[in-house]
Amino acid sequence: MAAINMQQGYAAVLCVLAVLGLEAAAPGECELTRLLQDKLQYEMRLQFMKHYFPIDYTVQVQYEEVLRPSNITRLRNGTVSEAALRYLWFHVSSQAVLRIREVLPEKHPSWKYTQELCQLFDALGKEYSKYRQIDVETVVADLVKLIHSAGAESRSKAVRPKALLDNCLKVMRMLYGVPCRWEST
Repeated sequence: MAAINMQQGYAAVLCVLAVLGLEAAAPGECELTRLLQDKLQYEMRLQFMKHYFPIDYTVQVQYEEVLRPSNITRLRNGTVSEAALRYLWFHVSSQAVLRIREVLPEKHPSWKYTQELCQLFDALGKEYSKYRQIDVETVVADLVKLIHSAGAESRSKAVRPKALLDNCLKVMRMLYGVPCRWEST
């Protein structure tokens, strides 16, 4: 009986989210992004991505690898689905972490931290492997292809490592806060 009530409650939540235009995130996505949120606490980002790097240190990333809340708002206004936005966030953010890790020697104090972030993104990637390119809006699919294309370095920009992770966290909170029922933090 409790299982039926729980299923009915879950169905009601899905219905409300659909009315609000928010597609529900899978439970696995919610758990993994909650773990990511814990790893991306301000103190950790400050220590590992600012204090352990030289002053004004930047990483070269593609222009499309910088995903800000304003980009998400613009895409939402262009009627891109929440699932497609989460798919885009995953690709941009995991690529940003890889870019940071590429510049670190293995004995760098931030190496283990970025390795742990990569492991969480790898696990999240398994959740996103269910998505097919054809299920995602063209604008998002094109951006993902561009992010993973070689030779796109001509459109690169210098960004501080902490800024990349700050954007990752802000956008993640925008996309997962409501469907995963996170409290404001």
